[in-house]
Amino acid sequence: MLTYARWKYAVFLVVLLISALYALPNAFPQDPSIQVTATRGAPVDEALRKRVTDSLKTAGVPLKQAELVPQKNSLVVRLPNADVQVKAADTLRAQLGNDYVVALFLSTDVPDWLETIRAKPMFLGLDLQGGVHFLMQVDRAAALDKRVDGLADDIRTLLRDNEVVYDSVDRRPDNSIVANLRNPADAEKARQLIARSQPTLPLEVSGNTIVARIPQVQLDAMAVDAVEQNVTTLRNRVNQLGVAEPIVQRQGSDRVVVELPGVQDPGEAKRMIGATATLEYRAVVEGNAYDAIASGSIPAQARVYYRRELGPDGKRIPVLLNKRLIASGDQVEDAQPISDQQTGLPAVSVRLNSAGGQRMFDFTSENVDKPMAVVFIERLPETRIVDGKEVRSFRVDEQVISVANVNEPFGRQFQTTGLSRQEANDLSKLLKAGSLAAPMDFIEESVVGPSLGAENVERGLRAVLYSFSFALIFFLFYYRVFGLITCIALMLNLLMVVAVMSMFGATLSLPGLAGIALTVGMSVDANVLINERIREELRMGLPPQTAISEGYKHAAGTIADANLTAILAGVALYAFGTGPVKGFAVALIVGILTSMYTAVSVSRGLATLIYGGRRKVQTLWI
Repeated sequence: MLTYARWKYAVFLVVLLISALYALPNAFPQDPSIQVTATRGAPVDEALRKRVTDSLKTAGVPLKQAELVPQKNSLVVRLPNADVQVKAADTLRAQLGNDYVVALFLSTDVPDWLETIRAKPMFLGLDLQGGVHFLMQVDRAAALDKRVDGLADDIRTLLRDNEVVYDSVDRRPDNSIVANLRNPADAEKARQLIARSQPTLPLEVSGNTIVARIPQVQLDAMAVDAVEQNVTTLRNRVNQLGVAEPIVQRQGSDRVVVELPGVQDPGEAKRMIGATATLEYRAVVEGNAYDAIASGSIPAQARVYYRRELGPDGKRIPVLLNKRLIASGDQVEDAQPISDQQTGLPAVSVRLNSAGGQRMFDFTSENVDKPMAVVFIERLPETRIVDGKEVRSFRVDEQVISVANVNEPFGRQFQTTGLSRQEANDLSKLLKAGSLAAPMDFIEESVVGPSLGAENVERGLRAVLYSFSFALIFFLFYYRVFGLITCIALMLNLLMVVAVMSMFGATLSLPGLAGIALTVGMSVDANVLINERIREELRMGLPPQTAISEGYKHAAGTIADANLTAILAGVALYAFGTGPVKGFAVALIVGILTSMYTAVSVSRGLATLIYGGRRKVQTLWI
């Protein structure tokens, strides 16, 4: 008897409904758009929206819509086509200057009710959507310099805090650190102090000199840590900017690959990720900075920095800061904007790592009621044409973004106050984005334009469509009614693949399209196996309904075995592959799972719906 449980039909209807809902957002077109975001606290409000629309109208650039997005503190301008998009971006960059970042991207028209149930279109990879690709080289030498200099500074602080008088603590070119003590009798005490503080550091004592030689293994570990920290920082920075599905991964020992789908302007992308920023905490040196600059008598321990905001005279406000570094941004573990519990005013809660926390505690214990500054340092790339050749260089921009008094001693966890709500939010983002452990240079860049991406989408979809159409035509002519059942199962399979990949936020790339085409072929194989098995049962003389039941029963096990091995291969590709290989693996695994359900369960349900209710079936159209 050919039967199929009613609850399975109910499951089928639920799956069909959910698949249709979550695949639907992919049917809505995407508009070429421009996203305007503030760089350092500039307002993104109605005035900016009016300024942008007026600028575009004056320049003769048509636009569809200009909308403020408070969640991302940005302004999104929708435009009719890609040509207008480029012209609009050039116009706005000239008008808005350096206070805003103007980035090109594609926005969708998905209705709000679909977004309410978290139904979103699939992310498209760099090869389908267009975007930028960078290969960046980490300056390992600079990273080692920074770490070794920090180690030398730690030894100075250790000796000074324990009243061991020294003439000098210097770093040598071979990355060893030499401490010359004033009294040779203190050598053993100093050695024990350094050994307790740095147990992995080999020490050599000769008279009043202690030499600390950093092992090569430790130097290599420092360089690797710097590269890994840069990768983490770049990921944080890109995430803060809201770029969808970026790829930031290490390549080799000192290179990092960054791919930003949807970002079509390499200059702006460089500005977003290439500003090798660091954060530093420094003590404020007492004295009038204006007078010190005018007289040229700047204190020996101080250096002149400038605040981000402008003074009453329209010029940047100078500040005298101590040359000695308290802590740097690479020691920040977390930062959150909060409201101060005592005053209710905006503040930023910062947590340092253990080393940074100890240094901060030592400093704040000795400097209560004295100001401390946060300095934001950017290393901005510049390109000039000299004698017809492109010359790349860097410009270092240092700004004091916060000056606040130390109210009481603190260590790892502390608050930075004296900020507006917007400044607190911006500062927390800067701190969370972190600083690069070492400078990075762009050594390779390429752009996949939106037109090429659109061409890739068209060709990829055409390949899937043709493969799908050929399969449908074959099934309809060769298996007739069961061919129609197979076609419905294949279409549902494709719908489920798109829905599942959209629900889980998977990225679709050209390899992903290849994976979907492959799963269509595997689903075809499964259906051919079932149909041929039913034919075989008919040739053996079984009644039609029994042949259908036995055909599905015997074919299901074979299909499961064959697909299980393919799933294991997909899992291996996902586990060990990167980038496009992972995209192919995801599409393959999802496609196999959905094809197993549609080929074995859905098609059987349809066959039962057609032939199961009849008392006597004479022949099968197969």
